[in-house]
Amino acid sequence: MGAARSGRRAPVTAPARTRSVLVEGPGRHRLVSAPTPSPGPGEALVRVAAAGLCGSDREVYDGGRPAPYVRYPVVPGHEWAGTVAAVGDGVPDALNGRKVVGENFRTCLACDRCRAGETSLCAAAYDETGFTRPGAFADTLLVPARLLHPLPDDADLDAAALLEPAAVAAAAALAARAVPGERIAVLGAGTLGLLAVRFLAAVSPAGLIAVDPRRARAEQALAMGATGTRSPGTGPGGFDVVVETAGAPDTAATAVELARRGGRVVLTGLPGSGARGLDPVRLVTDHLTVRGVFGAPSAAWTHAVRAFTTGLLDPAPLITHTFPLERWGEAVALVGGGDPGVGKVLVRPEG
Repeated sequence: MGAARSGRRAPVTAPARTRSVLVEGPGRHRLVSAPTPSPGPGEALVRVAAAGLCGSDREVYDGGRPAPYVRYPVVPGHEWAGTVAAVGDGVPDALNGRKVVGENFRTCLACDRCRAGETSLCAAAYDETGFTRPGAFADTLLVPARLLHPLPDDADLDAAALLEPAAVAAAAALAARAVPGERIAVLGAGTLGLLAVRFLAAVSPAGLIAVDPRRARAEQALAMGATGTRSPGTGPGGFDVVVETAGAPDTAATAVELARRGGRVVLTGLPGSGARGLDPVRLVTDHLTVRGVFGAPSAAWTHAVRAFTTGLLDPAPLITHTFPLERWGEAVALVGGGDPGVGKVLVRPEG
């Protein structure tokens, strides 16, 4: 948990009952209501201001998420921002009334990977808010307070709801180890790709190309710091760094093809069955370094939150649609539909 500022803030009242979107199984959801829980020791109750939808939420609803990574029935929602309404024993009272975002992996903090700071590689069984634990498509969310990152009092909570994908993009950018003057390509100009462009632009590359077949989305990357755009299959390769964010069947292989000899490739997309594999001969003879990123460790979260709070990162322009909690079905139907006019879709529990 980040350091909280001193001083008291106006208390935030939690509702007596919490409404939640419950996905009972693939293709089945309903709005339910239950008494709002009280935080236990080490926990905080957050009043959710906004929660973002992503492809993983659509997978949960459609039944396409691998069995080890979802537990039905579940309240989805892992991209969120809100305000602390109550804290349990052992949590500083100064956290009450704070605007916050939070990490979602429920890590053990005891395994060798957690102790090394690689919390997204925790050796304990997979456990994540919105997939195996109740998520943020609800009026309130109960989370371990240690996972919270406090925000400034004037933070835009709609924009802050995008800090979860921003943390993943930050993890990818950190894994890429880009340095000034390098040539970089980002495959995919969805939310994750655009956020990755923003982080990679900060290292002053000689060129930063967004690759996406959707012209409007690729051009949006220019506003995030890209120096150019192209469609897949056009233009030369030879990039020092390639970051793949699309998760399409061919994009991992395409990322490797775009890298120069000795180049670095970071893969973040999760393609379904039938994906084209990587050429092992190319990997060996070209001395390529390939890294995967799944989720974000605490260090990447800190990096993303700092960029947001200092004004270096503003995800707000990526938001195109907002819905109240009651219209969650309409909201999730927009995700992954291929409409280039659909960017980040938010749900605001209070409308």
